[in-house]
Amino acid sequence: MYALFLASALLAGCLLAVQASANLQLNKAVGTPYGASTLQLSVATALLALLAVAAGAVGAVRLVPGVPVWHLLGGLASPLYITSGILLFPRLGALAAAGLFVTGQMFASLGLDLFGLLGVARKPPSLGIALGALAVLAGITVIIRGQRPAPSASGPAPGAPGGPAGRAGTATLTAPAIPRVRRAGGLGQGGWILLGIVAGAVLPVQGAVNAALREDIHEPIATAMISFIVATLTIAAVLTVLLATRRTPRPRIGGLRTMPWWGWLGGACAAAYVTATFTLIPAVGAATTVALTVTGQQLASAVIDNHGLLRLPRRPLTAPRLSGLALLIAGSVLVQLT
Repeated sequence: MYALFLASALLAGCLLAVQASANLQLNKAVGTPYGASTLQLSVATALLALLAVAAGAVGAVRLVPGVPVWHLLGGLASPLYITSGILLFPRLGALAAAGLFVTGQMFASLGLDLFGLLGVARKPPSLGIALGALAVLAGITVIIRGQRPAPSASGPAPGAPGGPAGRAGTATLTAPAIPRVRRAGGLGQGGWILLGIVAGAVLPVQGAVNAALREDIHEPIATAMISFIVATLTIAAVLTVLLATRRTPRPRIGGLRTMPWWGWLGGACAAAYVTATFTLIPAVGAATTVALTVTGQQLASAVIDNHGLLRLPRRPLTAPRLSGLALLIAGSVLVQLT
């Protein structure tokens, strides 16, 4: 049974990479990342609400009025993380984007642990933690600098404006290397890298806040549902403001008819990931769960990148990127398990 729990944690991490790739199809269908995020979070909220009703946990919502306000704000991280994935995966590739997320996660986790913030038990510094942090930093640096365009036919990448839609399995064109992306959507390379690190950093903070909420209402599924309700309302408000100020296109609901069926999996992956982490942490421990989910996320992202799966541009797993991946995984394990 313990081995099954460990395998489930690894699979939960893989779902994060699949989630981001599926969300790109939502973005392509509706024409705006904010609309895609709103739709994905709505799907996840609906699934968790159904699960809460089936498990008899929905009654815990009645305890919410007596909960400190900040315990309800964990869901604010989800819109930032999901929207960042939609923006970063086609620009940087699955492995580089996921690597930035992991880097943010690791250093935010260290901050929470070392300073005992947000109710997290304080953890003394150690040589293993220091070495792990350095390995993570070295790994993401190697991955970013090791981005190289692979030989490919000329023309835009699948899913890009003017490019072929591609097949659900493999994209044959390779996206341009990061160094060539100087300005895109108002951000340079440094801006996209910073966004990825910040988006990853909010996840451990979200986990700490949701853990406090779980202590208040004693129902993990209801906790996840409330977190996603907050997330959905937040991104819906952002979308409304952006539409009113004409900063984003109006969502094209009709485009959903042409989206591949697996484009809907983003919401299911998000709901499954949250539920899995709440379930696995008491069974195998928080450190083991985080280490395995991060590893699964990195491995799945590397496979997606290397083979151009889920209509993403193909970015071969070169020796530098493979070395960076190994450093990221080793560093993540050292930080979490030391």
